[in-house]
Amino acid sequence: MATAFKECPMSNQAPFHARSAEDVLREFEVDPARGLSNEKVHSARETFGPNELDRAKRRSVWQILIEQFKSVVIIIMGLAAIAALVTAQWTEAIAILAVVIVNAAIGFFAEYKAARSMEALRKLGARQTVVRRAGKEQEVETVDLVPGDILVLKEGSLIPADARIIETNNLRVTEAALTGESVPANKTTEAVDAEAPLAERLSLLFKGTSIADGEAVAVVVATGTETELGRISQLTNEAESNTAPLQERLDQLGRRLAYITIGVAIVVAISGLIAGRETMLMIETSIALGVAAIPEGLPIVATIALARGMWLMSKRNALVNRLTAVETLGATRVIFTDKTGTLTENKMQLHTLASCDDDMHLGEEETPGSSEFTETSKRIIRISVLCNGASLGSDENKSDSGDPTELALLQAGRNHGLDRDELLKEMPEEQVIDFDTDTMMMATYHRKDNQYYVAVKGAPQRVVDSSTSFIGNDESVYDLDDPTREHWNRRVDQLAAEGLRVLAVAEKQVDSPEAEAYENLCLVGLVGLLDPPRREVRDSIHRCQSAGIRVLMVTGDQPTTGQAIGKAVGIGDRQEALAMHGSDLRSPEEMSEEQQQRVIDTAVFARVSPEQKLDLVDFYQKRGEPVAMTGDGVNDTPALKKADIGIAMGKRGTEAAKQTADMILQDDSFETIVAAVEQGRIIFGNIRKSVVFMLCTNVAEILAVTVASLAGLPLPLRPLQILYLNVVTDVFPALALGIGRGQANVMDNPPRKPDEAVLTKHLWTGIVGWSIVVASFVMTALMVALMVLGYEQSQAITVSFMTLGFAKLFFVLNLRDPGASRFNNDITKNGWLWTAVGLCVVLLIVAVYLPGLSTVLNTAPPTPLGWATILALAAAPAIIGLFVPPMRFHGQSMKEAEASTSDS
Repeated sequence: MATAFKECPMSNQAPFHARSAEDVLREFEVDPARGLSNEKVHSARETFGPNELDRAKRRSVWQILIEQFKSVVIIIMGLAAIAALVTAQWTEAIAILAVVIVNAAIGFFAEYKAARSMEALRKLGARQTVVRRAGKEQEVETVDLVPGDILVLKEGSLIPADARIIETNNLRVTEAALTGESVPANKTTEAVDAEAPLAERLSLLFKGTSIADGEAVAVVVATGTETELGRISQLTNEAESNTAPLQERLDQLGRRLAYITIGVAIVVAISGLIAGRETMLMIETSIALGVAAIPEGLPIVATIALARGMWLMSKRNALVNRLTAVETLGATRVIFTDKTGTLTENKMQLHTLASCDDDMHLGEEETPGSSEFTETSKRIIRISVLCNGASLGSDENKSDSGDPTELALLQAGRNHGLDRDELLKEMPEEQVIDFDTDTMMMATYHRKDNQYYVAVKGAPQRVVDSSTSFIGNDESVYDLDDPTREHWNRRVDQLAAEGLRVLAVAEKQVDSPEAEAYENLCLVGLVGLLDPPRREVRDSIHRCQSAGIRVLMVTGDQPTTGQAIGKAVGIGDRQEALAMHGSDLRSPEEMSEEQQQRVIDTAVFARVSPEQKLDLVDFYQKRGEPVAMTGDGVNDTPALKKADIGIAMGKRGTEAAKQTADMILQDDSFETIVAAVEQGRIIFGNIRKSVVFMLCTNVAEILAVTVASLAGLPLPLRPLQILYLNVVTDVFPALALGIGRGQANVMDNPPRKPDEAVLTKHLWTGIVGWSIVVASFVMTALMVALMVLGYEQSQAITVSFMTLGFAKLFFVLNLRDPGASRFNNDITKNGWLWTAVGLCVVLLIVAVYLPGLSTVLNTAPPTPLGWATILALAAAPAIIGLFVPPMRFHGQSMKEAEASTSDS
């Protein structure tokens, strides 16, 4: 744990970004040329502590193991095992404990592997940095930095602490991890407004960001937890993560089953004793029935179903941290997604060329020979390629280098036959004036015949203001008067409203390379660049919308950019796709009803701070809607933790985001999220089927034994026979149901209600109804064996025992999805299920004929007529099921949900 820092000396003054560099240096009493003395460094370290953040706790082996025993169902099973041990029911105790141990082992190894895999993905940051101390430059450990240190930073440097810039040379900083802004920020030494949002504090450098271009000298103003990164880390630690929905539902079911267990045991014990049965027999039967009320296979089924989901997701490039995370995403009603890299390609491309009155939208099919590719278009691209400081890679293992915007312009030139190297052979470069934050422009001089050609690009307003003429659509040169300037400025605003990053290009001829670059320019046109949407994203978002899931964008970019991308990918198709600036957001408690409605109507949230992301998650959670949050930056970590499921990006995600998230997308693709949603829904539906299967037959056991006990009839099942059926023959079909492929159209259903239990009233009704049916045929089998076939009691109980065992196997056919064919559905096509049924048939037969086992279970072989009775009565519930509407495991379809909403 990092030492808590004391406040820096500026606590009663304006923030550092709003003060001059000289004022800040005076504050820390440091000479920028010499840096701090060794004595001052030592004193500051004593005051402020080490420059490090609180480290995230690593999940230990013991923590992962203990978590496997926190389920209510597991606790109840443990108590049942203790009761069996106290009453010397050794076989029952061993059987129950074996189930508990197997479940814990499966869950432990699945989560242990996932946890260690995720740790391997997390990358450590830089360890050293260059500072000026005691009059010389030296490398020091970043942990040893103190406020007042003078940093010397170059291109590629990772910024080790928050610092106020005092010198800069064409400095641009990549701050996406902290601010969410996809384009590097142009930094300056000038003070900015005290109320400026984080992304606009251009005089500050922030810990965890990096230098994209240029150089800087800066004075450290905050270290460790006092930095912006540290503040976000504290927000993350304070954010409360929610219990996974599946765990909540299983615990609710476990508590309900606990009441059933106690009630059943008491009723059967009292009724049996009143009927004059043996006391020890009734104690054994009560324990067995209490265990029968609990689906012992449920923890194993749920664990294996989720573990298989983890495995399937890893095949789809999603690494899951906890077993319940996949299912949690299946319950999600709102997905907050970032823009850059998730919805977009994270690679700038030239999108539009704009001359005075024409726009040309570029696609892969356009070439210099295209009819639409005018001479003006070629000239705009030529200037963009010549006036460029980046370099494209080649086949000789040379990688791209430079600003993403300039790389996009070079690539566009290469695509259209205007390669920079070839152009420079014709027009050698004589001089370069680098982009400057004061002029907001760049220029290059090229020798052409006996003159020099000047190519200029930069901020549209600056280029337009520096131009005195422009190229018309007829290639003629016209004077640039004030009305025409306004026309060009409107063109810039139009392109910016489409979410494009706009640059202007201009040219002129001069006699000398010493001539002023930015005077009397001839404006040629505008270029609009865009980080294009991923091709598959629109379909994925429409799938979410069809499944009743709202997809909302949270971005650090400007509202116009976010809104344009949102419309392009389909976010907001069913509404106005309103964009809201982060400054307009409030905490849920501070919002009026009108403000809350505005948030609900908004599809794009732009310039959002970490606190505001927390407020958004909290807002929807308080509305009862499970929330998934994607993110890649440090600024996303509080919301990733607060959300019901946090999803980090694997390619561009920061270490902090990966540590906090429940799931890592190794391909950064939104399509993978949709696949996880589908898998989560399938898993929950499969677990429901498994629970219904186990409870239908388990409750049938309870009803049959209870009725027989109250009626004074022989018990149709002995205690060990009940345990044999529940622990041995139940588990395999339930497992097969748990790993089935699921309903094909599961994404056509809305998300289940946030407060919906594992077993709905509809399913409980089905369980009770089918339990009565199965119990009736079990009791019928017992009576036929005693009164028609004339079997002695042990042989008659074997008939009822076998009838229930085979009825369980036939009953799985009743678990098809609504609307599915009776004979061609997800049940009949589940190969694992038929394997499980075959295995259980063998286990049932050996229970009767295998010496030793038959003695323990007290079974006697039936005659051929007895077997015919068993099979006929066991198949009866399945035959009835062909003519009864199947139970619904995935809730209403979207059409039914919309119809019920309109009716209400």
